[in-house]
Amino acid sequence: MERSAIAPMPSLEIKRYTGIMDWLTTVDHKKIGLMYFWFTVTMGIVGGALAGLIRFQLATPGAVIETLQAAHLAGGPEPFSLFSNGGGIFGDQDRFNQMVTMHASVMIFFTIIPGFIAFMNYIVPLMVGARDMAFPKMNAFGFWLLIPSAMLMLSSFFVQGGAAASGWTTYPPLSILGHGTKPGQDMWVMGVHLAGVSSILAAINFIVTIASLKVMKWRDLPLFAWATLFVSIMALIATPVLAAAVTMVLLDRNFNTTFTIASQGGDPILYQHIFWFYSHPAVYIMILPGFGGISHVIAAFSRKRVFGYLGMVLATGSITALGFVVWAHHMFVVGMPTWMQYYFQVASLAIGVPTGIKVFSWLATMWGGTIRMTVSMMFACGFLCLFVLGGFGGLILALTAVDYTLNNTYFVVGHFHMVLVGGSVMLLFSMTYFWWPKMSGHFLSERLGKWVFWLMFIGVFIAFFAMHISGANGMARRIAVYYSDFRFSNYLTTVGYLMTFTSACLFFGDLIYSYRRPKITVDDPWQINDIQQSFEWATSCPPPVYNFAKVPPIPILEQIPSHDHKH
Repeated sequence: MERSAIAPMPSLEIKRYTGIMDWLTTVDHKKIGLMYFWFTVTMGIVGGALAGLIRFQLATPGAVIETLQAAHLAGGPEPFSLFSNGGGIFGDQDRFNQMVTMHASVMIFFTIIPGFIAFMNYIVPLMVGARDMAFPKMNAFGFWLLIPSAMLMLSSFFVQGGAAASGWTTYPPLSILGHGTKPGQDMWVMGVHLAGVSSILAAINFIVTIASLKVMKWRDLPLFAWATLFVSIMALIATPVLAAAVTMVLLDRNFNTTFTIASQGGDPILYQHIFWFYSHPAVYIMILPGFGGISHVIAAFSRKRVFGYLGMVLATGSITALGFVVWAHHMFVVGMPTWMQYYFQVASLAIGVPTGIKVFSWLATMWGGTIRMTVSMMFACGFLCLFVLGGFGGLILALTAVDYTLNNTYFVVGHFHMVLVGGSVMLLFSMTYFWWPKMSGHFLSERLGKWVFWLMFIGVFIAFFAMHISGANGMARRIAVYYSDFRFSNYLTTVGYLMTFTSACLFFGDLIYSYRRPKITVDDPWQINDIQQSFEWATSCPPPVYNFAKVPPIPILEQIPSHDHKH
């Protein structure tokens, strides 16, 4: 491992401002990382509240359709025409659609993606031995763009016609309806543009930081830094494509273009192809950083180096490449040619291979290790269970014939949530419990954390496995009322949501209370620096503004055998 001394820079310790102005004007990657973190927590509360409203609407069938059908046979109106008065807490299908759209948008654009960027911002420069990001001001600008983006989307609830109601996918013609009278959809599009610019700026910054400021060779780069690099490449390539897709919708709504209007020669299927070219890689943007993060967690609490380091790097790169060539498996039912359906089926199944390699490496790392079951490690193990279960759902949906039956049902919703909540959110929890002592200088409660884990793990499993059952039995997605046949599985989903909600409340309370706990006085509170392939545990908790006065001496990791766990 290369080592080069860096002369101290005491001028970096001088603060121009104090208090709130210090945070508003900072370009320190650590403070920006913490602001990303708390922004994510806030948006997670908002997105979770929207999920609660949706779930309480669906807790019971509402206006039972069988009753409406009986009324129709007696000369009443068509049952489905009464959805606008479907009962429940909304009593309006359009308002329900708004809640679904904004829940998904908040969780994807303002919770999961910025949540990983928070850790990437704080940890990656420390990991690679840098003093800061390559472009500190651009880093700060990228964060501050997220706040007006979120405000623009959320404030659309209060304009004429309400918020966007066409789903986070914004499919035409639903997204074209109401132009001129429902500006909420336009506000959603502009919010996505701002969030996209923020993502692009962050991606450029991470790529340059890792490539130019690392003090180790590429073969020694930590796995979390590798994951950050690959995710940044994906974001840099895919995000402008999303901008093109939603811009077509904006132009069709406001400037009389016909890109997506079939009745005037446009092609709404073209929009879907462009949208999913971004949104399928976005699934990996929302989970690959966590793959890198728990590689460190599992290695640390197994007292072993990660098994198959090179294979893990190559698997991450393979997922990055394959993520761009499987987008249309979301579109099997749009009328694609048979050969194209066959190609996307095979490609979708193939992406499971590098993912399987990573799961095998994590299990092999734990095998024979001296496992220390901290809360962070519990969330890592819980992630492996839930993510593999959710992944099997993806393999099922990759089969064209099966997808024809399950498309647009709650089976798809259950799979998506099992992967994102059971995957990405569990990863974020694991990384928080692992790196929070470094970021804040305080521990989270291990005792309370076990309650947080078990409530989250069991709640996620119950909620989203029940969604799979609802979908397999034929329940359609994005409906405000449903047949009473699906009553029991929806009860289970509601119970699962309440458990995860309780878990999140306990976690949030512990997060706030952690600042009252004693300050950590050692650099390496987990006592793992001897088996870590990174520098973050060689500076104080939290680190000084300049990170390192010089590159810290750590063991030459090539001399530590991968099977050695006797430290």
